[in-house]
Amino acid sequence: MTEVVSVKFKDTGKSYYFSPAGKTVKVGDKVIVETQNGNELGVIAQENHQVEDSELVLPLKKMLRIATEKDLNRVEENKKKAIDAFKICEEMIENHKLDMKLVEVEYSFDGSKIVFFFTSDGRVDFRELVKDLAAKFHTRIELRQIGVRDEAKMLGGIGICGQPY
Repeated sequence: MTEVVSVKFKDTGKSYYFSPAGKTVKVGDKVIVETQNGNELGVIAQENHQVEDSELVLPLKKMLRIATEKDLNRVEENKKKAIDAFKICEEMIENHKLDMKLVEVEYSFDGSKIVFFFTSDGRVDFRELVKDLAAKFHTRIELRQIGVRDEAKMLGGIGICGQPY
């Protein structure tokens, strides 16, 4: 058995296990965790508890700390920058005459990467768009095509069962 905490990154997202690294947290606490994409802000979905090792993907990433005021300000700043990036990207999509619909923009916690989520009926050659975005934002750019169900999840849709995605 291993002690873990469950962390969610989006209101509707699934939760992931992290090592609490000796810290005790409660549901709703905002925390900074180590992920494969760098450090990210998440919310505790389940307090410290024991889980069978067979249910875990080892080695567990760590919960680094409870989020500070500075961390929360950084996240808010990233959200504001994402709104601006969304508008800029939409204009560039139009200029390049690409058949794609921009859904959401996310800045990584440390600002080292911007992910643009989009939907499209077919494949889209967005290489020139990526070059233009990288030149504009001077950071790593990732464009990720998602399906309509993923779009509904991101925008907070409700499934046919009446449950949130």
